[in-house]
Amino acid sequence: MTSLKSLLPPLLFGLGGLALWQLLTVAAGVPSFLLPAPTAIAAQFTENFARILEAATATGANALVGLLVGAVLGIVAAMVAVRFQVVDGLLSPMAAAAAAVPIVALAPLLNSMYSTTTDTPRRMVVTIVVFFPVFVSTAKGLRQVPQVHQDLMTSYAAGGWQVTRTVRLPAALPYLFTGLRIAAPGAVIAAIIAEYFGGLQNGLGSRIISAASNTAYPRAWAYVAGAMLVGLIFLAAVVFLELLTRKPRLVLRRTT
Repeated sequence: MTSLKSLLPPLLFGLGGLALWQLLTVAAGVPSFLLPAPTAIAAQFTENFARILEAATATGANALVGLLVGAVLGIVAAMVAVRFQVVDGLLSPMAAAAAAVPIVALAPLLNSMYSTTTDTPRRMVVTIVVFFPVFVSTAKGLRQVPQVHQDLMTSYAAGGWQVTRTVRLPAALPYLFTGLRIAAPGAVIAAIIAEYFGGLQNGLGSRIISAASNTAYPRAWAYVAGAMLVGLIFLAAVVFLELLTRKPRLVLRRTT
């Protein structure tokens, strides 16, 4: 019942927004190149579902590989940075600099470095985009461990990496998932934008450009809807993983 109450307001808001969108586009006669009607987009989505699914699979695969690699690199880099102050001084400015580089500048550069028949540049773009929020969030969480816990592990003669693995990393999980919530949809966005700058024409980004250039605007918006669904799937997967990690912690708290 509680979950239903939490889902009802956004659901009603979304349905109301779609109804208003449909009313405005039909009653005001808005041209399709400005804003297609939701019914036209839905018709194109149904008609081109197989193509949208194929393109979403290609884009989703690139986003997933980049997300996994970027997340692992971000977590490992955060653990090393918290463990060694010198590494922290080197990685933090580099991570901030990587986050400041726009995708529109990074994607063409990487595409020129690799063959146009490979997805490596797109996955590298996603990896770079994902690395920064995961690194920053995880590093912040690793530093939030109370001093008394560290002193307790020191009294047990635990080494630095043992403290990181058994105390710091579990305590940093909420911060880690905050970074992943930002990184997961960002991975999909980065993968789509990277497809705008050449390479294989098999993803959602290239299909959106192709449909728009052929003035098939409802079909272009149908591919945009497919991109939104991929982003929501990625976000839902992160939320589900977070719920799985919360259950053991809740059980542990109740038993103690």
